[in-house]
Amino acid sequence: MRRVLILGGTAEARALAAELNGQGVHVVSSLAGRVTNPRLPVGEVREGGFGGPDGLAAWLAAERIDAVVDATHPFAARMTASAAEAARRTGVPLLVLRRPGWREGPGDAWQRVGSLEAAATRLTEGTWSATAGPVRVFLTTGRRSLPVFTGLAGVWLLARSVDPPEPPIPANVHVLLDRGPYTVAGERALIREHRLDVLVTKDSGGRMTTAKLVAARELGLPVIMVDRPPLPSGVRLVTTVDAAAAWVQG
Repeated sequence: MRRVLILGGTAEARALAAELNGQGVHVVSSLAGRVTNPRLPVGEVREGGFGGPDGLAAWLAAERIDAVVDATHPFAARMTASAAEAARRTGVPLLVLRRPGWREGPGDAWQRVGSLEAAATRLTEGTWSATAGPVRVFLTTGRRSLPVFTGLAGVWLLARSVDPPEPPIPANVHVLLDRGPYTVAGERALIREHRLDVLVTKDSGGRMTTAKLVAARELGLPVIMVDRPPLPSGVRLVTTVDAAAAWVQG
């Protein structure tokens, strides 16, 4: 029986675990352990980090893993880099599974930036609010990114995340705890209720959180879109669960 390590708790990771388990592959799904009450995949699950590429390489050898599929979040650059290095050291084949990113369409008003820091700078440079007072920002980049955006002059944040950010929370931040999938009607109502001026988000891709982009388009809300970090050189990439399952079985 082949032994495969799947990295990540994404929807794609769970779907791949279910598919491979059904095909008789022994799957170990590794979750970072950063989300409270995560949705668990079928099969064996481990939580917590490996201790960088050294720890992951040692674990791969000890567990006699035949292949690794990195299905982490598109912005989990550190884990992807560790997986690439560990795979290189051990000779274990590595595949990266990433859902396609979002594409701007008619009626969208996106500004793409290369980092969270660049997004924060863009907020202070543009004229976003049509009324007097601070620019009101819908921030959906995750709780760990909140420090990048706090302390900006003239900026008020509605920060949505699954788990609470670490205190202290600045006075200009309202935290909304929620988990997708979301609806266009719900996102539209949220934007109107909080009188939001601009949406800041990562190019995560997928259907679970596209509703905010549709609502922004309908309401004429500009979007600052943070581009994905580049993959390590030489890494093979697929964008579907079927392609990843075929690679494992091939």
